Amino acid sequence: MATQNSFEASLQKLEDAVEQLESGELTLDQALKVFSTGVKQAETCRKSLRQVELQVDQLLQQDDGTLQREPFDGE
Repeated sequence: MATQNSFEASLQKLEDAVEQLESGELTLDQALKVFSTGVKQAETCRKSLRQVELQVDQLLQQDDGTLQREPFDGE
């Protein structure tokens, strides 16, 4: 699934950026570049999650025992 691979890769890059920033070993210029990359990766992750969220269906059991599909409302 391309979305998952994209999500996983973006999440890994985001985690790497956070680790680099938390290390405290970057110059201000380097930290700004890493932060910018992290923001872009976070946005990519958010978009991927939103796309998957829109594809999710909830199955709700009715009183008669049947299942009814309803769109995922996210709340």
